[in-house]
Amino acid sequence: MKDLFGYVVANMEKLNESQKGIYRGYYCGLCRSLKKQFGNFGRLTLNYDMTFMILLLADLLDPETKEHTGRCAVHPGKERVMLENELIDYGAAMNILLAYYNLMDDWKDEGKKSARTAAKHLARFMPGIEEKYPRQARAVREGMAELDAEESRSPRDLDTAANIFGRLLGQLFVYRKDFWAEDCRAFGEGLGRFVYWMDAYEDLPKDMKKNRYNPLALIYGQPDYEDRVAEMLKDTLGECALILERLPLVEHLEILRNVLYSGVWSRYNQLKKAGKGERK
Repeated sequence: MKDLFGYVVANMEKLNESQKGIYRGYYCGLCRSLKKQFGNFGRLTLNYDMTFMILLLADLLDPETKEHTGRCAVHPGKERVMLENELIDYGAAMNILLAYYNLMDDWKDEGKKSARTAAKHLARFMPGIEEKYPRQARAVREGMAELDAEESRSPRDLDTAANIFGRLLGQLFVYRKDFWAEDCRAFGEGLGRFVYWMDAYEDLPKDMKKNRYNPLALIYGQPDYEDRVAEMLKDTLGECALILERLPLVEHLEILRNVLYSGVWSRYNQLKKAGKGERK
């Protein structure tokens, strides 16, 4: 499976202006942190998935947050608010960690020279990330190896690969071992399974053409295929929702709800609509 990013996004149309400002502030802050820690090349790994994780952890742990304004190469015409705190810096490191192993996976499986070149740019940052976050680095390294082994064979069931990726992501949602660590881990695991199945759903037509691993191939063509996929996604997000609602979240709760209850489904509906011709 490839490109396990870009599914955990907000539905911007349903956020008010204040919420949009906070969401963009964290996203732009993540971009700023990526540049500060890992240079301009690091910014190319920017995605909204880590923004969601940062929002949840920041609401839960309430770090001291600073606000900056500035322009960037992407938005040179208007100053942007960029937030800064320790969790944004943490999210940037996790962003690089995931991007590096994903690029290495692309190089190994598809021989993409561009992926190998990009991974080489990020490789020099790996020792520092591994030293600072050994538990998370080990989880990603071992999880991706386990996922690679699973994907080297024919799919045995719908759950094994998704569970592997879920366990991997669950470790990243645990910033520190505290009272909330278990809920954060479980939330990340559920979200990881959702992301994996979303990626499988999007990639199924080309995976089948190229005879590549995809667990959804086991049920593709069955009359209830679309219903089963939707139910799988609903079940795992339902687990996340239960955790979200019991955590003591206040400041960013409505944004997190927007992503979990609306944004991710907007993306799913786009994929379903776009893929109707190929999935008939």
